[in-house]
Parts: sequence; C-alpha cells; structure tokens
Amino acid sequence: MAQATFFFFMASVFVSPSLPYFRITIIDQNSRRGVPLVEVKTVNNIRYHTDSSGNIAFYEPGFMNQHVFFFIKSHGYLFPKDSFGFHGTRIHVKPGGHVTLPIQRINIAERLYRITGSGVYRDSVLLDLPTPLKNPTLQALVLGSDSVVNALFQNKIYWFWGDTNRPSYPLGNFHVPGATSLLPQEGGLDPEIGIELKYFTDNTGFARPTAKMAGEGPTWLSGLFSFRDRTGEEHLLASYMKVRNFLEIYERGLVKFNLQTRQFEKLVTYTNVTWPLTDGHPFILEQSAHPYIYFANPYPLVRVRARMTDILNSSHYESFTCLQAGTLAEHGKLDRRSDGSLNYSWKPNTGIVTDDVQTQFLKKGLLQSNEGLLQLRDAQSGKRIRAHRGSVYWNCFRKRWTMIAGESGGTSPLGEIWYSEADTPLGPWAYGRKILTHDRYSFYNPKQHPMLSKKKGQILFFEGTYSHLFSGNDTPTPRYDYNQIMYKLDLLNPKLILPVPVYCQRSNSATHTFGTFREHSADHLPFFAFDRSCSNTIALFETSQGRLQPSVLSDNKPHPDRSANQPRFHAFPIESKNVPPAVTLLYEYTHQTKSTYYYSTQPQSPEPDSFNPGTPLCYVWPTHSTFPLHAFFSTSFSDN
Repeated sequence: MAQATFFFFMASVFVSPSLPYFRITIIDQNSRRGVPLVEVKTVNNIRYHTDSSGNIAFYEPGFMNQHVFFFIKSHGYLFPKDSFGFHGTRIHVKPGGHVTLPIQRINIAERLYRITGSGVYRDSVLLDLPTPLKNPTLQALVLGSDSVVNALFQNKIYWFWGDTNRPSYPLGNFHVPGATSLLPQEGGLDPEIGIELKYFTDNTGFARPTAKMAGEGPTWLSGLFSFRDRTGEEHLLASYMKVRNFLEIYERGLVKFNLQTRQFEKLVTYTNVTWPLTDGHPFILEQSAHPYIYFANPYPLVRVRARMTDILNSSHYESFTCLQAGTLAEHGKLDRRSDGSLNYSWKPNTGIVTDDVQTQFLKKGLLQSNEGLLQLRDAQSGKRIRAHRGSVYWNCFRKRWTMIAGESGGTSPLGEIWYSEADTPLGPWAYGRKILTHDRYSFYNPKQHPMLSKKKGQILFFEGTYSHLFSGNDTPTPRYDYNQIMYKLDLLNPKLILPVPVYCQRSNSATHTFGTFREHSADHLPFFAFDRSCSNTIALFETSQGRLQPSVLSDNKPHPDRSANQPRFHAFPIESKNVPPAVTLLYEYTHQTKSTYYYSTQPQSPEPDSFNPGTPLCYVWPTHSTFPLHAFFSTSFSDN
C-alpha cells in the first residue's frame, strides 16, 4: 500500500504558555488576511469555524500534544488535497502552539468578516488577541438578524434588519431592530476591518423594536431611503410590510423615522395596491428638472419623484413595464403598438414584469425570447441568469451602474451572487460574472454599501444574509447562521472585465460610428465587447471610412488614420483558442462597388446583391434583445 503524504505544520509561534489552546489561523493565500467561516473538522466530526480574524482556538481533552488530522473547507475557497484526496492536513497540536494555513480563494469577492451575531471574534478573544470591535463577542444580545437595509442619514449610517434572535428565548425581535455607525471619515472603522454598530436597545440590553406596527405577525422594512425636501429638511423613510402565516404580506405602507423617539411612525397605509411600490434598495437619480427615487429589487423598475407629496401618493409611482396601463402581471395583458412591438415605458398604477414573470410569459407564448427587458447572462457560458433581489448604484470608477444580485435556480438555491454593469439604471443588463458561490447554503438579499466604497468606487463592499433557510441544508453553521457577512470586491480584478454595449450611429446600412459609451445620436446596439484591454484580446480601431481594423496593420505598423488614435473596443482575435462559449463571430461585409462596410454577428449578408460575403473579423458577444435602444435612455415622467 502506498504511503500517504501529509502536510506537517509544526507550532512555531506561541500564543501564551498559560493558555490551553492551540491556535489555527486560516489566511487567504493572496491577500494574506484571515478568512472567516472556514470549517475545520476532526476525523470524529468535531467542527470548528474560524472567527472574523480567521482564528480557531482549538482545545480537546485527549487530543493535545499529538498529531491531529483536520478536514478543511469553506464556501468559495479550496484547501489542497493530500495524496489520498482529502482536503486537509495533519498537525501536531499542543497548548500555546500556532499554525498558519493558506487557503485558495475561488470566489472573486473576498470574505472580510461577520457583522452581526454572537462570537464574531470568539476565538481571538479566547486566544487573548486584539480585535477591532469594542464588543467582539456579543452586541445588544443579538444572535442572528435577517436581511439588512441601510441609508446615510444625519451624517451617520442607519442600519435596520428583519427578524432577530436572542439568547434568552427562541422568539426574539420581530419588529425591526436598528443601529447606527459612523462613517470612516467621521471616526468609524475602515470597512475592510469592521462595522462598529451602536444598537437601539431596551432596558434589558436587547436590540429593541423600532417599527412595531399594529396588526397580526411581524413587521418588516424595505425601501429605506433618505432625502431632503424643498426646505432642506432631511427625512428617513421606508416601506413597511405586515406578514402572517408563511411569508404572506397582507399590508403595506410608508413609515418615517423619528429622531427623538428613534422609532418609525406610520405615514400611510396603501389601499387597493397589490404590487410592491417601494420594495428593494432605493437610490436617488437627478434627471431632467426633478430628482427621482428608484427602487431596485434588483432591477430598478419603480420610481417616484423625490418630493413628499408624490412619495405619499401611491398613484404617483410609476413602473417601467410592458404591461397595459392599469393592469398587473397576473392579468397577462401586454401593451403592444400597431406594428406588434412591445411598448416599454413608465406607467402609473401598473405592475412590473419581474424575472419570474418574464419567464412565465415566455412559457405561455406571450413574449418572444428577444422581447424581454431582462436578459442577464453569464459572460462565460451565455447561460441566462434569473436575478433574485439585490441592489443597483452608480459607480464613479467604472462610470456605469453596478448591480450585485442573487440568483434564483443557480447551483445553490439562493447562494450564488452575480456582478453586472449597465449604462443606465434600466440596462441593458446583459452580461455578468459570478462573484460568490455557496455549497448548499443560502446567501440572500445582497446589499451594496456605496457610502463605504473606496478609491472612487474601485473597491466595493457588500453584505448578505448567510442562512440555511431555503437551501435544503439541515446543518446550520454555528454562530454564523442567520447573520450578515461583509465582502469586498475590487473592480480592477481582471475577472470583472465584462462585455459592454458597443453602440453605433447608423445613418444608412454602410455608415457606422462605433463606441462603448453611447453618443446622443447612436441608434443601434449590434454587439457587446470589452471597453479595455484583457488577456488575449486585440484593440479594434475605426478608420475615417468607417472600417474596423485591429490595432496594427499587416506590416505591424500603426494605423495612420487620425480616427484610429483611440480603440473603439477590444475583442478576441479570430485565431483565438478556448474563447468563452458565450462569444460569437463578428463579420465584416464589404460593399461591392463602394468603399463602405457593414458589421454584424449574423453570418448572412444584409444585402446579398450589394455586399460581398462576410469575412470573420473577431469574436464579440451577441445582442439577445430587440428592445428599442432609446427606451433605456428615456427620462419621461408623466405629470400628475
């Protein structure tokens, strides 16, 4: 029998000879920082999980001062195998010893720390190590909290959660606990280190309710936003929901936060409104003469003018939808023009077409696949992604809108998180990249925190709810389950270079002007490509005759044409091997008598009698939608 090959890590750093623990530290092999939520399991199934510093305080009577094998795994991370294929290693453990083990990160996003719950730095405390939080083991007696909403208000970040557990009884706070934290520039922690929460508490020290609305069942909040009215007064508003049975929402309305009482007070209860007006994570967009509040969940398909009279009136909310005005999705009535095309526009008192609804319409034959507004796909495989909740915000670094959203029906029920970009809040949300994965575990309701971003948006921070709910996993992770975990996303990561729209102005079939940022007159979106250099790509320039050519001529000399100074886009050359399955060839068609050119991802000539057969030029990403380009950039708002 072949001898097993093991990795041996001997204790080289001592914590303290007076402490009984052996310290195991798991670090990201690239960033070298500790990795939270790594499971370390003995042969007899004793499970430990690293705390937010990546530490484990190991002590088991009978195990000390001998070799112990540990299986090591974590969602989106990979520990190397030994010669028998076990992901783990054998370590000589003894009191006061220490070993550091690197682990490979598969996720694009980097796990930073747990924000809520008990024992955030449990093992570091046991090991007598410094921690960034004032209360590193238990804050406001909170053991677990569901889905976060937050907003910048009065120069602080206000945080609110859903149902919250406590130590003293299985039933906890079902009416919205809340807290504040300082901005980093105002004395708060660096978001790469942690969030110092200051909870609103009752006389027992437990996080108290802030939105206890009358009626049966829990109260939930969504659509939290702050805005200033015409007098300059700042308001913090949210929508509330009353819930009974299993996730049945039977009442909706609007509430306002009272700074003196630190309680939400009811402003209005919606009547005869069966669609969610103010659900999701809002942002305020200045456009035309009026600012608007958009509600993203994850797509921002609902908006209202940012003034109190409109916010309080449910009939003043508009949906960007293809439904007939005044109808809901369940009516199945689509708004088609005389030529048969769908009329997507902003309409008051009208339901929205979510990803799930669009899928139902496709199955019923009410929609064709290229008519749907929601066309998000995996940039690698081309597979359709059904986005399930998330948030959208403007990103100064990319000069585009960024969306971080969960996936419905992915490789885990609700544990896959995607990143995408678009030129407008409405889209086109065409291609994305998976940034987080979970093994039979949920990570739902992801929320970006733009007020914490760094380097003008290059570094993003987002969190989500880590829970075994909806996952089919009956083994909750101790301490971590039903809590919020913070991640970091660096948009300079080459894996996040995504295909963007390549627009063109088309005055006739043979004249084009290409660019990856839409000019006012651009009227066509023929394909998608990179807007920056990527591994194994070439730059495409446009000559004054409207011809696309690579960055160098056949004799390896730069193009002399002045218009070729800046590349129009970047793509894979036709000789590329192992291109992503999602790409397709871009063909160049040359006019038979004129020096004009036409480009298309279709292998057939647009005008066979006028253009020569197409010549493959490069690999790009196809456009899957016939959605009218001008509608994405529409800013119309009906006067009420």
